[in-house]
Amino acid sequence: MEDLKAKDIMTTDLITINENLSVKEVSRILLEKKIGGAPVLNDAGEMVGLVTEEDLIMQDVKLHFPTYLHFLDSYIYLGGLKKFEEDLKKAVGAKVEEVMTKEVVCVDENDSIKNVATVLVNKKLTRVPVLKEGKLVGIITKTDIMRTIAES
Repeated sequence: MEDLKAKDIMTTDLITINENLSVKEVSRILLEKKIGGAPVLNDAGEMVGLVTEEDLIMQDVKLHFPTYLHFLDSYIYLGGLKKFEEDLKKAVGAKVEEVMTKEVVCVDENDSIKNVATVLVNKKLTRVPVLKEGKLVGIITKTDIMRTIAES
């Protein structure tokens, strides 16, 4: 296992997301593919970020739900319900580039598995993109590391 490099265990059949897709479209892709995140590419195929379930969930958390007051058997809204509806539409229609993580921690394809595992643990990541000469060539998850340990 000590001789293994990132390129030996990385997933190369990547599911990537275009930066122009909406949050709604990205949510569907992640659900359909049963993955928790994916690299985000621009139209030139360059990695510009990483989007995760957490990024999408946090987008929804930023919405300010209307506050209401229950008074004499009726509800009085203290915030504009119309504004909430507008914010909700905006959040669902937001582009992935607005919610993705832009400063992505990456590893090189020739990094040792030990180094990759250290990066995942120390940075509290579940996945890390693998680069070759600055270009995205794969991804490694904590599950990939666990599988490698189990098979060694």
